[in-house]
Amino acid sequence: MNLEKYILELGADKVGFADLSEIPLEKRHHLNYGISIAKAINPEIVVNIAEGPNQKYYKEYQRLNAKLDQIALQVAKEIRALGYEAIAKTTTTVASSESLQTDLPHKTVATRAGMGWIGKCALLITEDYGSAVRLTSVLTNLEFPLGTPINESKCGNCTLCTDVCEGKAVKGINWHLGMARASFYDASACRKEARKKSDLENIESTICGQCINICPYTRRYIKTSQEKAL
Repeated sequence: MNLEKYILELGADKVGFADLSEIPLEKRHHLNYGISIAKAINPEIVVNIAEGPNQKYYKEYQRLNAKLDQIALQVAKEIRALGYEAIAKTTTTVASSESLQTDLPHKTVATRAGMGWIGKCALLITEDYGSAVRLTSVLTNLEFPLGTPINESKCGNCTLCTDVCEGKAVKGINWHLGMARASFYDASACRKEARKKSDLENIESTICGQCINICPYTRRYIKTSQEKAL
């Protein structure tokens, strides 16, 4: 079975396979491998969140989360049918509102799979889509060809997401493997500002999107999409 092809056919835009054996057992449910699955945000919607979130972005956010949950559940079901263990880390199983983080973030699985790196804004940055992606993960004991982990940022001297963040959540420091999130990003400050912006648009979820819009890798994705549409 070509698992990557299968997942792409289910609707994923990007797939990666990770060795999680160096992560504490309880955080990975005693399973050694992770599948990182990404869906790209519609570039036309990303263009219009330069000033913050709007209803179209909120609906896209919900749509992608629902689709990723659907894909993850189907992938886990297929793996279990092959006789292996599999856990779909859907939106309902990873939420942690108190700490604003989870035991095993989708971003961690993604960097271990070589899908991208963590930007200064604490989002996954991919070569193909910038930070304009939503993620999910499946944990399993099924072995497969693994990606090459990415252990440090490729953001360099860029400060665009730092400059655009009105909540001053982004500290302008490059990420590397093992780095505590709080040392380069203030999740509480981000949440406070995002909540304010979301309230202005009557959006239930706490979302913003300005750092997604401004990222040079995201802008390249938008430009490429626009050129293909011509």
